[in-house]
Amino acid sequence: MTLTAQEEIIFQDEALIPIWERVLSGRRLGREDGLAVLNSWDLTAIGKMADHVKRKKSGDRVYFVMNRQINPTNLCVLDCTFCDFAAKPGDDHAYEMSMDEILEKLGDELSEVHIVGGLHPTWKFEDYLNIVKRIREAFPSIQIKAWTAVEIDWFARIARISIEEVLERLREVGLQSLPGGGAEVFSERVHEATFKHKMGAERWFEVHRIAHEMGFPSNATLLYGHIETYEERVDHMLRLRDAQDETPGFMSFIPLALQPGNTGLAERQASAIEDLRTVACGRLLLDNFDHIKSYWVMLGEETASVALNFGASDLDGTIGEEKIAHYAQAKSAIGLARDKLVEMIREAGKVPAERDALYNVLRVYD
Repeated sequence: MTLTAQEEIIFQDEALIPIWERVLSGRRLGREDGLAVLNSWDLTAIGKMADHVKRKKSGDRVYFVMNRQINPTNLCVLDCTFCDFAAKPGDDHAYEMSMDEILEKLGDELSEVHIVGGLHPTWKFEDYLNIVKRIREAFPSIQIKAWTAVEIDWFARIARISIEEVLERLREVGLQSLPGGGAEVFSERVHEATFKHKMGAERWFEVHRIAHEMGFPSNATLLYGHIETYEERVDHMLRLRDAQDETPGFMSFIPLALQPGNTGLAERQASAIEDLRTVACGRLLLDNFDHIKSYWVMLGEETASVALNFGASDLDGTIGEEKIAHYAQAKSAIGLARDKLVEMIREAGKVPAERDALYNVLRVYD
């Protein structure tokens, strides 16, 4: 294979050389490769390897979407250690949005609405169905990406029906895809220590497998930068890769840096170097995922833009008003307009491509 000048790499960390050789030959990387990337100080080489893989998949295009995130309520029956967003009845920061409040945050200029929230202690499945139904009726052109696997499982429990029936009823009112939240880290040690009352890895995978078999595309996340080890971080990615092999349907992988807030799980947010290594590791290991997101809400604008040269091919979107990370004192802007996202992508030397929720390209900003 003839490499361009951009693809020629001078390695400072020789442990990365056999990884690069496997990348060039098209061989699948393994656990030790992922650990070598996360432990390496050779950031330039890591970025070039990941960017090579990214460009093989999508060229120099980087995608974004005009979207709005809606968090209908933060009242939640769970008590996850890492979450500053959730509230109990009577808490000062507890809230419930009315249907009018939800609808007034949307507009015809949007391509996607992303809906996630708390597991409300008294809402019925019909209340959640109605949110999707009313949005579809008011804005038929907006694609609806809604409810994490944790929420889908909750709906099945409170309605006493199967996951399949939950998804079918949501499809009837307008649901088109699922977000990837609730994965956290697929480690029973971390599960027990930080979110033991929330579903574990097996149920999360079961919900996404069923969704894929029913024709719903979805996404997948990793919450990192707290008590997880590098080994657990890599194992998480490899389990996602195995699941994608078995039932394809994941559109993107989204590394989410913990916003420490008042959780007590970390003294400070993961460094930009840690963010870039994690994004690159995801791109190198997840060879069957089309996209790795550089989620600017968690990473911040500057790191998110740099990550576009570390294997990321998507910035997510304009968001509008995201509450979950910002309750944990995320320092990113509340929302970014189209022009700002285009600017961030161009600053990274990439070509902005506006998409819809299902990665259909709407406009390329050459």
